[in-house]
Amino acid sequence: MLRNLLKLARSDRHLHPSVAIYYVTGQCNLNCSYCEDFGFRRNAENQRPLPLEQVMKILRVVRSGVDALMLTGGEPFTHPDIDQIILRARHELNFSELTLISNGTLLPQHQAALPALDRLIISLDSTDPLQWSQTIGVPSLTAQTILANIREYAGLQARFGYRMIVNAVLTPETLPGAEALLKFCIENKLLVSFSPQAVNNWPRYELTVSTTYRDFIKELIRLKQEGAPILGSEAYLQTLSAFQPYDCYPALAPRIHPNGDLSYPCRPLEKAGNGQGGRPVNLLNTLTWAEAWQTAYQAYGQPPRSCHSCFQQCYAEASLMQAQPFALLYEWMRYPASRAANLTTYTPG
Repeated sequence: MLRNLLKLARSDRHLHPSVAIYYVTGQCNLNCSYCEDFGFRRNAENQRPLPLEQVMKILRVVRSGVDALMLTGGEPFTHPDIDQIILRARHELNFSELTLISNGTLLPQHQAALPALDRLIISLDSTDPLQWSQTIGVPSLTAQTILANIREYAGLQARFGYRMIVNAVLTPETLPGAEALLKFCIENKLLVSFSPQAVNNWPRYELTVSTTYRDFIKELIRLKQEGAPILGSEAYLQTLSAFQPYDCYPALAPRIHPNGDLSYPCRPLEKAGNGQGGRPVNLLNTLTWAEAWQTAYQAYGQPPRSCHSCFQQCYAEASLMQAQPFALLYEWMRYPASRAANLTTYTPG
């Protein structure tokens, strides 16, 4: 963070990443209604996963310049070599923090790799099996299996050493059950984060005019202040409450596609096709992260100052904390339950 503060003091927005996010595969075994990129309905059009050694070559390039790695998809557990990818990223490449995002369907088949993770993030928007099955496009029995898996592997956190987090997308359809989801997370000693549904990188319109949405975010802030296990800074939650513009630093969390292409400065700008971003380099064709990062900079220059529309937590949270280092320190000191997931400090009223 200090290195990036010095860069910002020189008006340099080409920041050093705090985490690299690698899409292990574009394949998925669910069909989430709001997902714009993945789902089994799109498996034919998404790139097939790379063989193990090519994945490891990409991760070696990442590790040469970035300490923390997040593995995502699609559904990363559908990659045929995902266990080896996780284990080798931990024990061979020694990433300082290793996170995986999953939909939770395949956890029992990959239990051997879970102890190598620092954080296991599960996507879950509802604890109502019928509601959740409709959202993810599968039979309700599959939704029940996901909920059972989450309960089981939440109970294995201490044994395996990972911290388990539920990541929930707030939509007009799931908002009525958000309080029940929060209660579920508290009961199962899970951290929980909430973010609004996006449509073409903008928050869904119904949420922007919803008093129910704003009241829920305000309630999250109140509960967080009381010690509830809510992952997300006060600054981020306040930003979500009114969709306040913020100065985004997308280079803090670069994305690498399944084939090794690097999105710069972020996927939203790459997808916009307005000349402010793209895929300037493939990590299979480079030797170091510094080389790849410099190639990206030469192609597209400084990330723009004019982008304020994205409220995805991975961009917004990191940007807010980078811009407000004292707020980050406050969060660290004020909320030990969220920081360490010591959920015994909070008892719901």
